Amino acid sequence: MLGGTFDPVHLGHLRSAVELHEALGLDRVHMIPAHVPPHRRAPGVDAARRLAMLEAGIGDTPGLVADDRELRRQGPSYSGDTLASLRRDYGARARLVMAVGADAFFKLHQWRDPQRLFELAHVVVIDRPDHRQALPAEVNRLIAGREVDTAGALFARSAGGVLHLRLPSRMAISATGLRERLAEGRSVRYLLPRAVEDYIRVHDLYRWQELSG
Repeated sequence: MLGGTFDPVHLGHLRSAVELHEALGLDRVHMIPAHVPPHRRAPGVDAARRLAMLEAGIGDTPGLVADDRELRRQGPSYSGDTLASLRRDYGARARLVMAVGADAFFKLHQWRDPQRLFELAHVVVIDRPDHRQALPAEVNRLIAGREVDTAGALFARSAGGVLHLRLPSRMAISATGLRERLAEGRSVRYLLPRAVEDYIRVHDLYRWQELSG
C-alpha cells in the first residue's frame, strides 16, 4: 500500500512505487488516492480526476495498481481502515506492507490508532539521504522491538515489523511545485508522465495555461 493525494501523480511517486516493488519482491503495489486526508487540507482536484490521472500515469506498468477503495469510503481516509480492507481481501496470512515517507513516519504517533497499523501490516519507511532528524520519543516507543534490517526478516511474519529502505532514485519532485508551475503556465515536461500532462491540459486542471511560443 502506497497512499497519497496524488495531486497530481508525478514521476517521483511512480518511480518510488516501481523501486519499492523491486526492492521487496512484492506481488503488487496498491497506489491508493486519499479521498479526505485527515492530516492535511483537502486536495484542489476532485477524487475521480486524481484517480483518472493515477490510472493514466500507471498505464501498463507491471506490479502497480490504481486502487480506489478510499474513494468509495465515506469520511476521512484513515490508513488503519484501508489496511483492514486489504487484510479482508488478502487474508490473515498475507504479508502486507504500508510504505510511508520519512516525514510521515516522524508523525506516526499522531495518526489515528497507530498501534492498529502494526496489527494489520508492516511499515516500510522510505528514507531520505538528507533526513537525519532524531525520532520523537513517542515514535520510538511505538516501534520498540519492531525494527528489522532485511526484507527476509520483515516477511518472516505477516505484520508488525518496521524496515527502513533507501530507494536508489529519490526524485526531488513536489506536487506543490508542479501545481505552481501549471498555474503559472511553466513547463512540467519530464516531471510527470506525458499521459498525465495531457489529461491535465484536456481537463483544464490546475489553471493550465499554454506557454506562449
